[in-house]
Amino acid sequence: MTLKALKIITAVLSLIPIITGLVGLMGVADPLYVQEGVPATARALDSNLRFFSGVWLGLGLCLLWLVPRLDTQTALFRAFWLMIFIGGIGRVLSLLLVGPPAMPFAAVVWGATALEIVGAPLFVWWHARVVGQA
Repeated sequence: MTLKALKIITAVLSLIPIITGLVGLMGVADPLYVQEGVPATARALDSNLRFFSGVWLGLGLCLLWLVPRLDTQTALFRAFWLMIFIGGIGRVLSLLLVGPPAMPFAAVVWGATALEIVGAPLFVWWHARVVGQA
């Protein structure tokens, strides 16, 4: 559980919002939403989806930028993981109130939710341990 390992895993995990943000910028033409039968005429949804995908992409790029600075940017690292955790709460609400999406996207949602709700506090704890040791 070294700082180097944390940097490597953070860099790898930053690719998730980068890739999914880029795909999400397709709006309702995103293959995941096409599979769910979201109508192409859902303009307000398309606009919000593209906006939030851009924010998600930006978060991934910021996480990637942060990797070489993990030992000095504690507050920023924690703020990013707090945002991810809060996003996970939104995902849990969706699962409870609307239900899970169809497969194979359901498996992605459950994995992402676990990373957001369980992984976020673990990454903050890990960071505190390795930065405290440095």
